[in-house]
Amino acid sequence: MLNGAMNGSDDNTVGFEAARGRGGRCPICGKPTQREVRPFCSRRCADVDLGRWLGGVYRIGQSDPDAEPPDGGDEGAG
Repeated sequence: MLNGAMNGSDDNTVGFEAARGRGGRCPICGKPTQREVRPFCSRRCADVDLGRWLGGVYRIGQSDPDAEPPDGGDEGAG
């Protein structure tokens, strides 16, 4: 019984890690991830991802690009 409970716990851990994106696929090439460079499969894919961030390929969008920043306007100051 104790062994069965421990095995069930291990299965839950694997499912939990998969749900959190661990043990899944590399977002760059789709190969299985490696523990040392998670969420990637290799150092190469991690470097490709970093290069994309530094090159401006990935950007955090803005809902209204013409809108003023919340603290940058003079509205209501006078």
